[in-house]
Amino acid sequence: MYSFIEGQLIEKKPTYAVLNCMGIGYLLNISLYTFGLLPDITNNEPVNCKLFTHLMVKEDAMLLYGFANEDERTLFRQLITVSGIGAGTARLIFTSLSPTEVHSAIVRGDGMLLQSVKGIGSKTAQRIIIDLKDKLGKVSITGEFLESSYNTKKDEALSGLIMLGFNKAAAEKTIDKIIKNEGSGLSIEELIKHALKVL
Repeated sequence: MYSFIEGQLIEKKPTYAVLNCMGIGYLLNISLYTFGLLPDITNNEPVNCKLFTHLMVKEDAMLLYGFANEDERTLFRQLITVSGIGAGTARLIFTSLSPTEVHSAIVRGDGMLLQSVKGIGSKTAQRIIIDLKDKLGKVSITGEFLESSYNTKKDEALSGLIMLGFNKAAAEKTIDKIIKNEGSGLSIEELIKHALKVL
């Protein structure tokens, strides 16, 4: 239904972004990978942004997913065709791994890398590889990375983990421990990735 939405980025969080397109605010569910590629909003000034989209229609909701590039969307659409992989799990995969890493892991049959994602066990990893290896072997991924710099905030990392379904108290305790051990210089993506390995 929607191929992409281009407009003003008025809000971004680790799990969603809001784009104002001609007076309509679209809330798009995003991965941490896409979050890291979105431009910064400084002094509450909206910035122009384009996100590729995928509309998920469920019995009780219509959910719009946003992607920084077509590679992530293509892999997302392939992943949700695998039995047992829903949109939430697919998004979580891109919170832990980049599209290039996901593509490479599937094509090489690297189940261990896929298992590094929270909630992906050995059986699920093997199912992903078996179902998608041949399909993705014919698809090239550009591996294009855009640099993004922004201030990290403990509460944003915590908010992201809570929205991904983790217990608030456990997530906060984990983040505090990571900051204590690794220092406060970690980016929000690094904080969440470290936390996902522990939680």
